[in-house]
Amino acid sequence: MKKVILAGGTGFIGDYFKNKFKELGYEVYIISRQKQHISWEDKLEIIEALEDTELLINLAGKSVNCRYNEENKNEIMNSRIRTTTILGESIQACKNPPKIWMNSSTATIYRHAEDLPMTEENGEIGTGFSVNVATNWEKTFFSFDLPKTRQIALRIAIVLGKNGGVMTPYRNLVKFGLGGVQGTGNQKFSWIHIEDLFQIVLFLNNKEELSGVFNCSSPKPVSNRQLMKDLRKTMNVPFGLPSPKWMLEIGSLLIKTETELVLKSRWVLPERLEREGYTFTFKALDKTLYDVLKN
Repeated sequence: MKKVILAGGTGFIGDYFKNKFKELGYEVYIISRQKQHISWEDKLEIIEALEDTELLINLAGKSVNCRYNEENKNEIMNSRIRTTTILGESIQACKNPPKIWMNSSTATIYRHAEDLPMTEENGEIGTGFSVNVATNWEKTFFSFDLPKTRQIALRIAIVLGKNGGVMTPYRNLVKFGLGGVQGTGNQKFSWIHIEDLFQIVLFLNNKEELSGVFNCSSPKPVSNRQLMKDLRKTMNVPFGLPSPKWMLEIGSLLIKTETELVLKSRWVLPERLEREGYTFTFKALDKTLYDVLKN
């Protein structure tokens, strides 16, 4: 039986991947802080699990949906660096290491962009805390020399799917009449359906000549204005009050998050994936929202 390891695989994406891999007949192991799984503290058990593994996917890291105080910032950074380091060192200790290691990264690594889209080749790396997290994460990942293990960093856009992720707060905003534009409404919203993210993993797993960085994002990003309009239409809500920046600042304080999550313009295109022949199942946002919210 083929074996896949999901590190940090207990969240929204991890649960989806676990079920999909099991449907395909894989034996799935999970590394997490939860007692029923392989512990991050048990290096020997991690090494044993990694032996003869076809695929390792690292999704671990503290959620960025929090206030960026010093404690949370340290945990966001350290949780990614520490888990990536543990996995790299464990692979080096394997006799038969995983054939491929895919590590999460983020489309937030690029600068705020309202003027032109960011691709792997021509995208401009931004500045600030979130970008520092992303660049350090990738630097740690690619610092390991692993001749028997192919390495791919997945620069993942905002993931849309049923029962989790960002859809719950967005659905609530629209439901309570607050589904208007956020900030100027011009900021770009780069997104990906969770099923496409899974299919991209399978696609890259089968393309043995590929490694490096891949943008995991729909080829049709939209403005925040269009996002909110499509959400209202899908949910049959005729109007939505706008949320100017000052209102978002107050709201983010109350719900303990940061306005960057909605105000940063992420304009990211999956240039490498499309060039290599990947075909998206969910290209358009309206079709995706219908699938996520209606089916």
